[in-house]
Amino acid sequence: MNAIVALCHFCELHGPRTLFCTEVLHAPLPQGAGSGDGTGRGEPADEEEGGIQMSSRIRAHSPAEGASAESSSPGPKKSDMCEGCRSLAAGHPGYISHDKETSIKYVSHQHPNHPQLFSIVRQACVRSLSCEVCPGREGPIFFGDEQHGFVFSHTFFIKDSLARGFQRWYSIIAIMMDRIYLINSWPFLLGKIRGIIDELQGKALKVFEAEQFGCPQRAQRMNTAFTPFLHQRNGNAARSLTSLTNDDSLWACLHTSFAWLLKACGSRLTEKLLEGAPTEDTLVQMEQLAELEEESESWDNSEAEEEEKGPALPEGAEGRELTKCPAESSLLSDCGAWQPRKLSVFKSLRHMRQVLGAPSFRTLAWHVLMGNQVIWKSRDSDLVHSAFEVLRTMLPVGCVRVVPYSSQYEEAYRCNFLGLSPHVQIPPHVLASEFAVVVEVHTATRSSLHAVGCEGEQPLSKYEFVVTSGSPVAADRVGPTILNKMEAALTNQNLSVDVVDQCLVCLKEEWMNKVKVLFKFTKVDSRPKEDTQKLLSILGASEEDNVKLLKFWMTGLSKTYKSHLMSTVRSPTALEPRN
Repeated sequence: MNAIVALCHFCELHGPRTLFCTEVLHAPLPQGAGSGDGTGRGEPADEEEGGIQMSSRIRAHSPAEGASAESSSPGPKKSDMCEGCRSLAAGHPGYISHDKETSIKYVSHQHPNHPQLFSIVRQACVRSLSCEVCPGREGPIFFGDEQHGFVFSHTFFIKDSLARGFQRWYSIIAIMMDRIYLINSWPFLLGKIRGIIDELQGKALKVFEAEQFGCPQRAQRMNTAFTPFLHQRNGNAARSLTSLTNDDSLWACLHTSFAWLLKACGSRLTEKLLEGAPTEDTLVQMEQLAELEEESESWDNSEAEEEEKGPALPEGAEGRELTKCPAESSLLSDCGAWQPRKLSVFKSLRHMRQVLGAPSFRTLAWHVLMGNQVIWKSRDSDLVHSAFEVLRTMLPVGCVRVVPYSSQYEEAYRCNFLGLSPHVQIPPHVLASEFAVVVEVHTATRSSLHAVGCEGEQPLSKYEFVVTSGSPVAADRVGPTILNKMEAALTNQNLSVDVVDQCLVCLKEEWMNKVKVLFKFTKVDSRPKEDTQKLLSILGASEEDNVKLLKFWMTGLSKTYKSHLMSTVRSPTALEPRN
């Protein structure tokens, strides 16, 4: 993300000042500002966090070089700075982070070296601590223009026992030229910057309470005779943020936080080129996401009402609290923490076909495509989850209804994928039904431990899979056309797993287009059965299995598509009186 994040401070002597800023460099560092191997000051060991390699910038200057650099620097002179206005020491080279993935460098120092950037940051700093302030002088605000950039600013107070009002005023600002991108990043920036501010305030509060306990300043000031105002300002203005928080590594931690913030904010929003209309799977996923958001809003509203009634926690509150932990964790010290996802047991449809065997896989795949209930019984819930993740790729998103693992049988109208523990009893009519298939997973005997010889399924060698159904699929049965094409792709060893996945996507899109034509022909236009049979022959889907598949897949059409068809049908009749 092409932006600058800066920490600003309102000094009682010198006004708004920039304390610390982090910028993104895509080009090589200018001469004299690169990270060297540093023989004068040993470079600390590199640390990697979130794909970013951390290190300190090392520069060695002779006294003459240091003087010339100081005279040409766009920043304020030493005479115009106090301890409260200064972050890094006079000879400190700053910090730099290398992003190995993108070859981008994140550089932190007190002021930008480029004069134009210094002017932009300086103006944003002054505005964030003077005129562009939200009510209460503490909170987020947005301002800016095309010439000087757009700014996200969050002002806050830090406790100081020696300051007027026992607090000092700071702000964290994010500056970029892309207004739309910055506005879209508002929720993300607000949450992460708020976490940084909370930690700074927490550290300063501990120092403030310790100082007040040792020497209460409020009573001392009330008992002290009146002294001139300017004398008081000169006496207590110079206190650095490191002394207020009692954290000597504060600037290194802030560099880590700002660098991670720029990297994460830049990678969370990406542009995608969409060619043509969105697919049915995309529309269904958007509708499901909207429904989840509505449910979460109603859940939050009901939770707020229950909190007003009493302090009792609603059921499942512990689970919701876990989702808040990353925002409340220590952003200054651990910004890139993440938990690796557990690998699936079944890796792909080809892998499952090798494990189950061709006849059992064909029976299972036939029931999946027909919309029959697929039941897996196993002690290993991860095995069941991975099986469903693989099998659901054969169906449109709207046709998938999963109960991953249950302690009791669920009816077919509730789910077409059902995971059960081995002790759960399945009703006899389901076992005898032609609309259900059961996959039982047993522990393999010693004689069959090495029966499975395909590559990469060692975790599955300890299992035996038994596929049963009330209506077994005959070996000579033609089956639906899409199943035959899928098996042809799976058996072709010249095709990689990724290519097979793309073949499945194309096959599903081809048959979803046939489903759309059949839906409009039968449900919207209400054509007779004779015309429907002619249409199925034209579509190449007149066989019994293909017809069943089309009818089942019709349930996976998005509400958006159905409402669009109904509106296009009604619109001509609505316009007839006007003509």
